[in-house]
Amino acid sequence: MSSPIKVAAVQAAPAFMDRRAGAEKAVALIDEAGAKGVQLIVFPELWLPGYPWFLWLGSPAWCMQFIGRYNESSLEAGCEEDLMIAEAARRNSIQVVLGLSEKLGGSLYISQWHYGADGKMIDRRRKLKPTHVERTLFGESDGSHINVHDTELGRVGSLCCWEHLQPLVKYAMFSQNEQIHCAAWPSFTLYLGAAHALSGEMNMAVSQVYAAEGQCFVIAASALCSQEMCDMLCDTPDKQALLQAGGGYSRIFGPDGQSVVEPLPADLEGLLIADIDLSMIAYAKNAADPVGHYARPDVFKLMFNDSPHMVVEDFGVKNTRVLSGREEPEPLPSEEEDA
Repeated sequence: MSSPIKVAAVQAAPAFMDRRAGAEKAVALIDEAGAKGVQLIVFPELWLPGYPWFLWLGSPAWCMQFIGRYNESSLEAGCEEDLMIAEAARRNSIQVVLGLSEKLGGSLYISQWHYGADGKMIDRRRKLKPTHVERTLFGESDGSHINVHDTELGRVGSLCCWEHLQPLVKYAMFSQNEQIHCAAWPSFTLYLGAAHALSGEMNMAVSQVYAAEGQCFVIAASALCSQEMCDMLCDTPDKQALLQAGGGYSRIFGPDGQSVVEPLPADLEGLLIADIDLSMIAYAKNAADPVGHYARPDVFKLMFNDSPHMVVEDFGVKNTRVLSGREEPEPLPSEEEDA
């Protein structure tokens, strides 16, 4: 039997579109987890600076009033807030998987930054394809962001929200011998009673099935939608009916799909904490390993391109004048010079 690992799923409202206040709240939660002996803490999807619910409440033209502030509240790699969270991870000797809006150049990405217990970055991954209206705000990633990492706690991987509904994405993750899965979800109070696919019940069932299918532990972190967020975004009675406060649905599942800890109330902020034992995985794998003894590669096989895709590649062709800020090569000799 391996030593138990103490893990935590955050269930809390963000400091909406306030990157400094959000980072300070993240640090406070990391410190709280560290004081309780947690070794890995997982945050919800886009928790910094908060999920952009305005995308689901009105037209793209109406949403433009929020775009500038959301962009300014998104984080760049190496920014001060990034360093604050890295230091909190190091100070508490805790791995942190943070859901956030990442800014690179002029684009935003739905990202998960995985900090090691030494504060160093393990991974900055991005959601492969934003969902539905998310595509009006966020860009896509590539197969290099579908990965699992060796850490001192085991093999850890992460996905966001409806990436868990993509069978091929899941299979690619399972094929990398994932042991601990960090699932980032938003809150679940949008279109209550009208869209079951967006409910906490359905989406936590997806996380539960992920655990059973992959024979891994799943730490599923869900946010809360605060009343302040509702008041900011819902300027008409119609919008007030579409988005409500609350919606926390964090869960932790074992490799047999069983919930390993009693969940928090849906309207309560806090840390959902559990001790997990990776030796349980062997028993689940003995029954069903979909990428091992239970696979049929002679019948079905996944083609997976895990290489990064660059929008601009330098082929190193000499004698090509490219204004790039670097020293330009000498021009080709003229025909007269050749003569």
